[in-house]
Amino acid sequence: MANLAIKVNSLAKWFGEGKTKTIAVREVSFAANFGEILYIVGPSGSGKTTLLSMISGILRPNSGQVLVEEKNIWDMSNDDLAEFRLNKIGFVFQDYHLFPRLTTVENVAIPLILKKRDWNESISVAMEYLEIVGLKDRAQLPPVKLSGGEQQRVAIARAIASRPDILIFDEPTASLDGDTGRKIVEFVKEHILNEKRCIIIVTHDSRIFEYADRIINMEDGRITGAE
Repeated sequence: MANLAIKVNSLAKWFGEGKTKTIAVREVSFAANFGEILYIVGPSGSGKTTLLSMISGILRPNSGQVLVEEKNIWDMSNDDLAEFRLNKIGFVFQDYHLFPRLTTVENVAIPLILKKRDWNESISVAMEYLEIVGLKDRAQLPPVKLSGGEQQRVAIARAIASRPDILIFDEPTASLDGDTGRKIVEFVKEHILNEKRCIIIVTHDSRIFEYADRIINMEDGRITGAE
């Protein structure tokens, strides 16, 4: 399929051995396409974040495959895997992970600086992305001076600054009130999603389910259904 972004085959992850063995993800398989927002939903402890970590090249699975552009990312060397994370994946963490001693624009510029772009060029590009998320006037402020919704938008700007093909959100509305959470996801769907980008959102917040193109349900490490 021309629009296939990710294909996950029989992915599994466990921790410990013997009596202490805990299975977090159990033989999970699914596909995600460019041009769509795919939700992975389920209660806390269902394996959603572990699954995200394996898809994004952070946590190595015990078995199974994650295919991006028909390549299994877990067959890559460590250097190629680091390059994949930097160039192909934009990750928006639940708690934003902004650096408190940096300004807003410096936070957004981090992926570009990691790609060895010139400092002034990186700041200029970061300003463009702050404008996209409506925070250009907050560029010189530290994160502590921003509201929760503004910090989330800074995290989004940072995630898309390197123009990744796949954008992953881990519980994007968990720290936000209902109205702000809906506005954030609505913004993502209207301004960030395009035909060349796949967005995966892990959540258990039913208030934002209406913005999904598809929903995969997880429980006890398994996919239990799809909508």
